[in-house]
Amino acid sequence: MKRIGVGVIGFGTIGAGVVDLLQKNGDEITRRLGAELELVKVADLDIESDRGVDIERSKLSTDVADVLENPAVDIVVELVGGYEPARTFVKRALANGKSVVTANKALLAVHGDEIITAAEEAGCDILFEAAVGGGIPILRSIREGLAANRIRTIYGILNGTTNYILTEMQEKGESFERVLKEAQKLGYAEADPTFDVEGVDAAHKLTLLATMAFGKKVSFESVFTEGISSITPQDIEYAHDFGYEVKLLGVAKFDGDRVEARVHPTMIPKNHLLSAVRGVYNAIYVDADFLGPSLYYGQGAGREATASAVVGDLIELARDKVAGVKGRVAPLSFPLSKMADARIKPTGDIRCRYYVRLTAVDEPGVLSRISGALGKYEISIESVVQKGRDEGQAVPLVLMIHEAKEADIMAALDEIMAMKVCLGDPVVIRVER
Repeated sequence: MKRIGVGVIGFGTIGAGVVDLLQKNGDEITRRLGAELELVKVADLDIESDRGVDIERSKLSTDVADVLENPAVDIVVELVGGYEPARTFVKRALANGKSVVTANKALLAVHGDEIITAAEEAGCDILFEAAVGGGIPILRSIREGLAANRIRTIYGILNGTTNYILTEMQEKGESFERVLKEAQKLGYAEADPTFDVEGVDAAHKLTLLATMAFGKKVSFESVFTEGISSITPQDIEYAHDFGYEVKLLGVAKFDGDRVEARVHPTMIPKNHLLSAVRGVYNAIYVDADFLGPSLYYGQGAGREATASAVVGDLIELARDKVAGVKGRVAPLSFPLSKMADARIKPTGDIRCRYYVRLTAVDEPGVLSRISGALGKYEISIESVVQKGRDEGQAVPLVLMIHEAKEADIMAALDEIMAMKVCLGDPVVIRVER
């Protein structure tokens, strides 16, 4: 029986999950594949800590060359994360004629063009299903299942940490800071949660999704990114009053000319399918011209879910190797030669509805002045809610705004703040239907 050699770089949580899955489901994988996926070597700086998996000592190494230069290794799995040394490892593996599986969304979002070019030049393949949505097969669906369609819109909950935090804030009425600390204790948030809570992780993933969905090279730097740290239980309560839930969404739209790509807290109707996604789960909504809308839901992170996606990629590459083919499907859905740089729609040109919360001074005529500033930019108010009174005679003033241009909203708010009739900064949440 043909054997396909696998080398793993990175023996942390996901690496251990990959080893565990290959061992536990090895017979089933062999039966599906008609060949054996053989774990040849695992490299990590720490090979002494107990990972909870049974692995032969001879298969462990602290020298990455034992994977990258090993003639028995056909496919390299990179699970180091980050930009370097992961970038060097991946390019070295490809240069040595080894196909690559990675879960590294940051590397691909920032250096994807370079990595895919290196794979093409080496005549090797690279797959990265686990980079977006954990165990959800969203990238394979875009690459193959939806290949006959033009995708018009793709958006979703791309980060489990922020979804857990917002879910807990909604259900318990607790502050962002308190829920974040709890998430860190439970292991749902990192000690430094910046990438998650400020939307960077979701922006990395949206970069890949938009590029693959639209066949245009979307740069990570062009994705408008805003996190959830300014969201309060008060905002979530107001959202419920208006019939909405608050989620951190990655949103990408293509109008045939320009790509709209943004990550930010978003209000979505309570009856929308994404509103029911709780805790650390992810969900991605895709609207394609012939299929119409479809939803992909599942565990967006975790050892087992991510290992499932990684090993799924391993099996796909092994099938191609058994069949003697390479480059059967372009990693980014489209060959690089057919992809131009995306024309990004400026954030100021985006149109949607808005929730705005102001802390207004409780004086006669304040609401009239605020309305006048909005009216100057032809911005109409759908509804106004005024509840209670804060210390210092300030009143929370909540406005739901009809569809408007982002640049107009921001200009109007600048004028309102210059009037000195509001305390603190305004809270702005975009609204999607």
